[in-house]
Amino acid sequence: MEKKVFSECDFESLEKNYKKAQEDSEFKALTSSINLESEVLMKYTSKLEETVVELSHCANCKGLPFCKNKLKGFVYYPRVVNNNRLIFDSVACKYQQKVFKSEALSCNYYEMPEALKHASMKDIDITDNKRTKAIKWLKTFYDEYPKNHHIKGIYLNGSFGSGKTFLVCAMLNELAKKGTDIIVVYYPELLRSLKESFSINSIDSDFSSRMDKLKKVSILFIDDIGAEAVTPWSRDEILGTILQYRMDASLPTFFTSNLNLDELELHLSSTKDSIDKVKARRIIERIRQLTEPVELISKNRRN
Repeated sequence: MEKKVFSECDFESLEKNYKKAQEDSEFKALTSSINLESEVLMKYTSKLEETVVELSHCANCKGLPFCKNKLKGFVYYPRVVNNNRLIFDSVACKYQQKVFKSEALSCNYYEMPEALKHASMKDIDITDNKRTKAIKWLKTFYDEYPKNHHIKGIYLNGSFGSGKTFLVCAMLNELAKKGTDIIVVYYPELLRSLKESFSINSIDSDFSSRMDKLKKVSILFIDDIGAEAVTPWSRDEILGTILQYRMDASLPTFFTSNLNLDELELHLSSTKDSIDKVKARRIIERIRQLTEPVELISKNRRN
């Protein structure tokens, strides 16, 4: 990403605002705790002032019902990343952390239906014999994962509306209750949001942070792969990078798709401007290394 260049006038304005903000003791204490030069910190003056305001709210807060911050239970807080940059995260306060601990749930859903967040194994319909293989596989994974954190995930493909996503989420929610950190993403929306964060002409982009989480989370579930519009960037720089890391680290990865692996390979090979069978095959080989393929052909449960 191209570095933003400041004119002399811009620099003087940033420096002036930063020095004025430093007159506040809380602002000065915050910046003193960050291991960056003032020439860098002054670019973030307004955001750092937001942090100071939210920290002041937290200082005398009596609990979540009294939270005055923009995001209830969280404080807008900076952290240093590569290349002498700051990014700002919403960090859970002590009261919100207690809620997380009491819920014992660390399954993070992104752009997924609310009902899936509450799916549990007791809700699974076991009367349909066509679902038996998938259910048995997921139950085996649930039993084995606490003993071996490096077992393969599943590539669950099959008919539209057959309940593939619900089955996987039901099992992962149970593991999350035991403390496993899990990320569940709807793949087409993930690509859209990553592209947006990557494209923003801002030094505060959280693209690298999000990619790092996707690569390193204990269990990653990519829902509906094959439904996205393929580009070289999404295939090679996003999916390829995530899968390569997880394959090297032997981290369980789950997929659902309406396509089998041969069909997915064909889908991944074709972009708007070109056909690249070699790069598509490379992605499929990573998926094969990470998962066991299981097919689920059943009635449409969305009707």
